[in-house]
Amino acid sequence: MTLPTDASSTPEVLRAQAVVDLGAIAHNIEHLRSMTTAEVLVVVKADAYGHGMVRVAAHARRMGIDWLGVALPEEALELREHADTGRVLAWLATPDQSSIDACVEQHVDLGISTPWALSHVIDAALKHGVTARIHLKIDTGLSRGGASAMDWTDLVDAAAQAQADGTVFVDGVWSHLVSGEDPNAEITDVQAQTFADALRVVQRAGLNPTWRHLGNSGAVLSGAARTRGFEHTMVRCGIATYGITPGRVLGEPNDLGLRPAMTLHARLAQVKQIPAGQGVSYGHQWIADRETTVGLVPLGYADGLPRTAVTPSVWIAGRRCAVLGRIAMDQCVVDVSGVDASAGTEVIVFGPGDRGEPTAEEWAEWAGTIGYEIVTRIGPRVPRRYVGEVGRG
Repeated sequence: MTLPTDASSTPEVLRAQAVVDLGAIAHNIEHLRSMTTAEVLVVVKADAYGHGMVRVAAHARRMGIDWLGVALPEEALELREHADTGRVLAWLATPDQSSIDACVEQHVDLGISTPWALSHVIDAALKHGVTARIHLKIDTGLSRGGASAMDWTDLVDAAAQAQADGTVFVDGVWSHLVSGEDPNAEITDVQAQTFADALRVVQRAGLNPTWRHLGNSGAVLSGAARTRGFEHTMVRCGIATYGITPGRVLGEPNDLGLRPAMTLHARLAQVKQIPAGQGVSYGHQWIADRETTVGLVPLGYADGLPRTAVTPSVWIAGRRCAVLGRIAMDQCVVDVSGVDASAGTEVIVFGPGDRGEPTAEEWAEWAGTIGYEIVTRIGPRVPRRYVGEVGRG
């Protein structure tokens, strides 16, 4: 698989970089595998939740992962461009014949929820003289993608006819959970039953798909997929692969046996003194009550730091330093009073927390969001550097 270049070849002193620990990702994959008897599909959508889709995908393949999942057909095609020839499932197409056509030609499995999508796939299969692989999706209660119960039989029957005609092969049936991370959620039992009903419709139509998948990271880690009878033949593991908890109800990543894979580094661009009474950043929402030494961190909301974070901090020279005032587009200001800091001193915005640095989960709390958003929103201005690359045999 052809891999892109990364920050590992750039000079040591960088404005900022996100260090991605592929060893941590390997650990998380093996941990998730140990908790299920089903096939584990690793989700690498949204640039592998900000960790770098192509590099993570290649690493997962070396770990023996046969299935990758993406949202967009374009993401699947990018994997193909980088010589990934394994099984890839893409599930969020819009009525754009060209992307579906290319996926069928490139042997990408497609999630199908609507008659128009099935029609596009059939047309592409006829054009290229191939049999397209599809996974039919039933909406079991999340009310996003997926055929509704009232439309399900018609979709299944149409797919069964297309399979009989040789244009498609229904290799999977799937859905997505509302609260897979909550082991006590009543809606999970409702969804599991709806999914079971949907499978019976599939069987009556003469279809026997190999892959039946409802469980996600939360359902694997909570045990719901196993104890509530919907482990099926595949589970889709996304955020847990990257060491972020699928839900705080389950606990912190360390409690779940996960290792956060991303550490966001920066270096101070400037250090100076400001007098008592001086305000900091736009709107002067923070005003110094004493002479204060401040440091300029060249990262802002254009790089992914949440502007809405309340009382965040970063790690500098062995201690936490408060972020002062509003986070701006390209930079933020921190209190480095009493810290041995100067221009070029390393800043850890978040990491695994092993040294006492803030974690992505803490930044999520400060911003009133979830850990998924913190790592996923780290933008392209921040180069990725990869460490800890391991693999099987």
